[in-house]
Amino acid sequence: MSDLILHHYALSPFSEKVRAMLGYAGLDWQSVTVREMPPRPMLAPLAGGYRKIPVAQSGADVFCDTRIIGAEIAALAGKPELVANNAGVDVQDFVARVDLDIFLACIISAGNMTLLRKVLKESSLLDLGRLLWDRIAMGSKAKVKTNSPKQMKRMVEAHLTDLEGKLESHPFLFGDTPNAGDFSAYHSLWFQRDLAEQPRFKRYPKVNAWLDRLQAYGQGNSTQISADQALEQARSATPRPLPDSTQDQALIGKTVSVVPNDYGRIPVEGTLVASTDERWIVARDEDAVGRVHVHLPRQGFVIHPV
Repeated sequence: MSDLILHHYALSPFSEKVRAMLGYAGLDWQSVTVREMPPRPMLAPLAGGYRKIPVAQSGADVFCDTRIIGAEIAALAGKPELVANNAGVDVQDFVARVDLDIFLACIISAGNMTLLRKVLKESSLLDLGRLLWDRIAMGSKAKVKTNSPKQMKRMVEAHLTDLEGKLESHPFLFGDTPNAGDFSAYHSLWFQRDLAEQPRFKRYPKVNAWLDRLQAYGQGNSTQISADQALEQARSATPRPLPDSTQDQALIGKTVSVVPNDYGRIPVEGTLVASTDERWIVARDEDAVGRVHVHLPRQGFVIHPV
């Protein structure tokens, strides 16, 4: 069994992105199901205050954000194409746009009774109310420019038209095989097509076929484990060797706070033990697990000394 653990829930779009990458990579992995919203007391000893889902784990190393999780999957499977920085500027720019602006437009404009029924199958009406209140509170603290519902629908239609054109000459968005751009575009459209069952996809046959091709890779081979088992794996392990630090030399060894700069802006605090061009690694000590190293991407996050 692989020691890669994914903390996720079924209806999480970014979790679906990672599950799709695991399928493409053909990896075995361990699955821990978490609540759709905080508090998550069994995840907190691993990821601290970090509130976004999914979170991945390998022993005493914890990986936050799909950029970092994708890089871990790429390294495990020998699939460098899953890392946007390994591709051209066109792919990197595309990923930056679809992972934030297009994602938000797709999620917010997807709402309908079909989606509501599926959400209620996963949780109670009371939990749905709590989830909506949680998301409203999170949105009120976000540093993201929002558009009107009509503008968001137009953004989604323009995005689908763009993808339909990209798929005229090859089966995936940037060529004959998928890369980070495909998986960044996939999960928000999965939410629209497969969960909300939005009828607009009937007008985009090439996008439909592309989504089906990605889903044909499956989601790898998962084994369900408990949150206690995940904590035990962290407790019985030591963090892996650190990479050489090339950035933020003055902060190494200092207590820092690392926080997303868009939404879900809850900081992770600890001792900065490594800083590279792609990530910060923060050491945290918790009674429940001992020492863990939390890996966070530089892109989309900011760091402050505490």
